Amino acid sequence: MANSSFNSLKYDVFSSSELAEDFFDSLKDDYAGFSKWYTKKMVAGEKAYTFRGPKKRLDGFLYLKSECISEGIDPILPPGKRLKIGTMKINAHGTRLGERFIKKAFDHAINEKVEFIYVTVFSKHKSLVDLFLRYGFKFHGYKDTPDGREEVFLKLLTPLEGNPVKDFPKLGLKNKRYFLLAIYPEYHSSFLPESILNNESLDILEDVSHTNSIHKIYISGIARAKQMRSGDIIVIYRTTDRPGFAKFRSVATSIVVVEEVRQIKSFDTESEFVRYTKPYSVFTKDELKDYFTNKKKHYIIKFTYNAALATRIIRGKLIDECGIAAPRWDLIGLTEDQVRWIADFGGVNEGLIID
Repeated sequence: MANSSFNSLKYDVFSSSELAEDFFDSLKDDYAGFSKWYTKKMVAGEKAYTFRGPKKRLDGFLYLKSECISEGIDPILPPGKRLKIGTMKINAHGTRLGERFIKKAFDHAINEKVEFIYVTVFSKHKSLVDLFLRYGFKFHGYKDTPDGREEVFLKLLTPLEGNPVKDFPKLGLKNKRYFLLAIYPEYHSSFLPESILNNESLDILEDVSHTNSIHKIYISGIARAKQMRSGDIIVIYRTTDRPGFAKFRSVATSIVVVEEVRQIKSFDTESEFVRYTKPYSVFTKDELKDYFTNKKKHYIIKFTYNAALATRIIRGKLIDECGIAAPRWDLIGLTEDQVRWIADFGGVNEGLIID
């Protein structure tokens, strides 16, 4: 869901004024040579992501670097092109900024066709380590430095593990179940922004993002939703915004992977339900409370948002060229061939699909 504070995410050159901010004090404490390293990157004109929250204070910094060799790691890393998360620091304030930065690292990895991503981190930063582990990084070894021993974590981009979160952003299409899920335009515009980077700052238009966030939750009243299971593939379909023009204005927009499907009745309390759904849905807290009380929509679909289509595909083409036929386009089954056609015609980055 769009959030005005996210407009403070920028991809820009290293700045001397930012280095002077107290945000970097902990990094200067951890690494004696941090200021010298930062200045070297600034002179070279290198870029990093920075995030400023509502108070305009620096709350996040992410530097990424492509490499072919990496020194000082035991055991040595596997051969191949790799992306190093060189520096990542966040002040967490419930904004899911860590997830956002992880997504940016994945975007770069796919664009640059690297074989794996790695990061070195001191074990005392447990919350950061837990974040990497959640998204498929695995402990690899150690790196001894003048500042102490760091742990090394590695994420191979193939093969898949069969877990939608650990496999993100990549997905496999073989031997799955496939669905098309329709979403009304008034929800789609904030839930799944129609244009890549539509909800980003203009300062990072050069950065190609394939997704707008990692997780989404959709609440549905369609009984067939209970058929869905973890790993199922969904094509998101935005219904027409003008009655009578569905053939030209209803469009397929993205491909996602189901994490889990739950029923509202599976939550013991209202607060448990709101806590689960609020971070990744478009609904307000009051609307969610109403859903819980009245049980008007029974099914909660949580999925990873893997691929936004570069070319949205109108309903007419989905019928005439993809062969989709159904009396009612709300939640319908698709075939593997149809999903592959949508991914190909929609311009999904080929690096996102591994089979």
